[in-house]
Amino acid sequence: MKNEITISELAKLMNVSVHQIRYFEEKGILFPTYVDNNQYRMYGIDQVYELAQILLLRKLGLSVQSIKECLTSFAPDQVQQLLQQSLADTSAEIVRLQELQQFINKVLDEHLDFTNESQTYRVEWRKPIDLMCWFKMNASAPLHARLLAEQGGRIPKLFESDIHYVYDGSNSIAICTVAKDQGNLALPAGDHLTARFLIDSEADLEQKIAQFYDYAASHSFTMNGPLIVIEKSYLSLLNHNKLHYELLARIESTVTSECEEANNDRHRQAHHP
Repeated sequence: MKNEITISELAKLMNVSVHQIRYFEEKGILFPTYVDNNQYRMYGIDQVYELAQILLLRKLGLSVQSIKECLTSFAPDQVQQLLQQSLADTSAEIVRLQELQQFINKVLDEHLDFTNESQTYRVEWRKPIDLMCWFKMNASAPLHARLLAEQGGRIPKLFESDIHYVYDGSNSIAICTVAKDQGNLALPAGDHLTARFLIDSEADLEQKIAQFYDYAASHSFTMNGPLIVIEKSYLSLLNHNKLHYELLARIESTVTSECEEANNDRHRQAHHP
C-alpha cells in the first residue's frame, strides 16, 4: 500500500474542497509529491503539513501571494510579527462584536420596555448622566439633514445612540449624546418625571411636551432642571417606522419632600433613641 494519499483523501483529511487544493497548486504554494501513471495527484506527509500551514495563514487573513512569500522567504521574526498583528486585529474585532452584542441587547430590551409600558407617566430615580453636547439649534426650527451634514460627522454612531435634546428654557436646544468619557454637560441624579410614547410624526411631539408639563403641574411637581427629550430612532425598526421618544425632567414635589422628611425623622430616631 502506498504511503501517499490522493487529492480527494487529502481534501477529506483537512476538511477542505478538492477545488481549493487545486487552486493552491495553480498559485504555486502547494504541489503533489508526484503524479502517478493514472494521472492521480499523490500527496505525502510533508504536503499534509504544508497544507496545514497554508490553511492557518488563510485563517489569519493573508492573501495567497502573501502566503507564498511567508512560506518561501519570511524569517522567524517576520512570522512572529505577522502573528502579533493578527492577534491585535482579532482583539479589535472581538471588541467590535461585543459592542454589537450590547447594542442588539439594548434594542431588544428597550423595545420590550416600550411594549410593556403600562403607565404613560412615572416618577423614577435616575443616576447622574454625562452628556456630550455637539451643537445647538433654534428651538422653533426642525432638525434637518443639512444641519447634521454641517457637523462633518463629528457625532459618533449618531442614530445608534440615544439623541438627547436639552431644552433649557432659552431659544436654543442642545443636541447631545451620552458621553463615553467626560462630557460637557452633567445631569445630576435625582427623582425624574418620565414619559415614553410612540408618535407618527415629529409634529405630534409638541403636543406630548405640552401634556407632560400639564401633568407635572396637576401633580404639583416642580421641575428643577432642563427638559430632556430623548429620541430612540433605532426602535423604529420594530414598530412600523413610528418615532420613539422619552421625556425626562428632574423634579421636586410635595410627595418627594414628605418622603425625604420621613426618612430624616427615621434617621434622627435611629441615632437619638
